[in-house]
Amino acid sequence: MLLSGLSSTSGTIDASTQAGKAQATLNDDLNKFLNLLVTQLKHQDPLDPMDATEFTSQLVQFASVEQQIYANSHLEELVTLQLNSQVASMVSYLGTTIEASGKVFNLEDGAAKIGYTLDANANSTTVTITDKSGKVVATLAGETGSGYHTLQWDGKDANGNPLADGTYTATITALNASKQAVGVSQTVYGRVTGAGAESGDVVLYLGDVAVPMESILSIMETPKTTTTE
Repeated sequence: MLLSGLSSTSGTIDASTQAGKAQATLNDDLNKFLNLLVTQLKHQDPLDPMDATEFTSQLVQFASVEQQIYANSHLEELVTLQLNSQVASMVSYLGTTIEASGKVFNLEDGAAKIGYTLDANANSTTVTITDKSGKVVATLAGETGSGYHTLQWDGKDANGNPLADGTYTATITALNASKQAVGVSQTVYGRVTGAGAESGDVVLYLGDVAVPMESILSIMETPKTTTTE
């Protein structure tokens, strides 16, 4: 026995959405309730019939929940439309270079730029670069003075061999004279190659690296490469 659509707002909801999943659960609960109700009505004592007040109240509650689900469905649609609009507005970022907080960056054309800020002077600063699998591919020495610094990586491994373009991670470790860690905050640079949405958030893509909008610190024109003959 399959019954659904108690309210006049009944319609089709995408089953993959939260509202769709809630509707499926409600329909299942409603069917169980109605099956139980029909069974009770069949076996009730004709001389002492069931009081309709209780199950009528429960049906009203089901209808109220269903109306709320449809309201939530419409809100989800509005959020999706707004998200799509925001993604469309991100087209203007394509081709620009951004700086964003984070450690994961995109090596493009054998070059990458990394930024970092030391909270205090350090005795040593080490920049460890790993590939997608977590393998260390390069270890570089960084600046030790407090404040903001940038590092240009030529995309070569410890043996001087050029690595393939793609996603890498930079981990910066700074130690003072007492071998205690110095606070470090990191940023990455990259050329915007696309825009989209992930888990309800608008992101810009630097190759395969997704950068949330709230992580972006600055936007600049991408420097033009010059060639010599």
